[in-house]
Amino acid sequence: MTFTPTKYKLMNCATGRIFDDAGWTLADPECDTPAMVRAVYEDKKFEISDDLDGFYRFSKWLPVKRTLKHSHAPVTYRSEALASCLGLENLYITFSGYFPKIGACMETCSFKETEAYSVCARLPEDNKRVLVVASAGNTARAFAKVCSDNNIPLLLSVPQDNISALWFHRPLNDCVKIIAAPAGCDYFDAIVLADKVCKSPKFLAEGGAKNIARRDGMGTTLLSAVEKIGRIPDAYFQAIGSGTGTIAVWENNLRLIEDGRFGSHKMRLYPSQNDPFTIMYDSWKAASRALVPLSAEEARHQAAEIKAKVLSNRKPPYSLAGGLFDAISDAGGDIYKVTNDELGFWKEKFRELEGIDIYSAASVAVASLEKAVADGTVRKDEVIMLNITGGGESLTKEHHDVIYAKPDMVIDTYLPAEEIVSMVEKMFNI
Repeated sequence: MTFTPTKYKLMNCATGRIFDDAGWTLADPECDTPAMVRAVYEDKKFEISDDLDGFYRFSKWLPVKRTLKHSHAPVTYRSEALASCLGLENLYITFSGYFPKIGACMETCSFKETEAYSVCARLPEDNKRVLVVASAGNTARAFAKVCSDNNIPLLLSVPQDNISALWFHRPLNDCVKIIAAPAGCDYFDAIVLADKVCKSPKFLAEGGAKNIARRDGMGTTLLSAVEKIGRIPDAYFQAIGSGTGTIAVWENNLRLIEDGRFGSHKMRLYPSQNDPFTIMYDSWKAASRALVPLSAEEARHQAAEIKAKVLSNRKPPYSLAGGLFDAISDAGGDIYKVTNDELGFWKEKFRELEGIDIYSAASVAVASLEKAVADGTVRKDEVIMLNITGGGESLTKEHHDVIYAKPDMVIDTYLPAEEIVSMVEKMFNI
């Protein structure tokens, strides 16, 4: 069938200005204030595209120009075992990963696939620039898989210490290249490398949280939940590294209210971080829109301490208009912090109760839900959405052989941009 691109405009979250998308707009060119831009869809009703497969069933609220091969959507189901353990009557788990028993078949086992299938489908088919993505691990795996399967040129920038996260069912297409920041570096160092590469017009920065396609792709987790439940949940739980996923569901919550058929309320947001890497928790508890100070040295030390390595973004989209501070302030909620021991306990408990392994980051969310139940933040009869952002890696490795990618090049972050660009252009023969 012929795919019809979604119609939308952009809104500046600081000023409310509505304007056209130039194609890859990440910010309002007429505004100097740091602010998200948000997609405003022409179609105000939440409708499923049953004629499309996988992730693109949600295409009516995705800023995409086409569909790509081999996508899968998040799956929401009503929990019995974990719900009973926590004393909850209406706990719904939205699972992104590999769990064929419930119909979840994400090959990379992470909800980062929702970002990749949306962002890459926002690119026109005749795009000539190389997409550049910085990642601590799961995002890199997802973008590599999607771009490899669909022959989209991609440069990944990752910390060398996280390279073990880059496992795949098949060898990567040659259109995907990987550079790494040296051992001892963190996610922010990978971002520095990516930013230097993007000084060249031959490369295109993916844009991170500022990319509407990334957020609206992640926001399909809420659409999955609402399709199953039939209404907007009362409370939402998710572990955060950047907070982008929580911002995304808040934005879709606002769209669902505008639709009017699924409730008129805003679900309370309860994101969580892995202690001691708690920059957003600390900032929120200080009632501060500005992020509390965190030096590069402190950040690297804290990132080394936590089990959920992907939750270690020291420059998250917290403060800007339309960011996480605004999301929680508007919807209500709180931020939790979870220790390594707590996440370890709930990682094993979730597997025992729900029958599937989950990532450390998802275990942080489960532990935070238990804390919220214990302190009375949520009632046992409330409709609760638990976003399990990744799981099933152990199972998929039982079912499939996997191979591990290696960096094409390890590059010191202190090198000048011109030198880094020259090295990377040679990798792509451009």
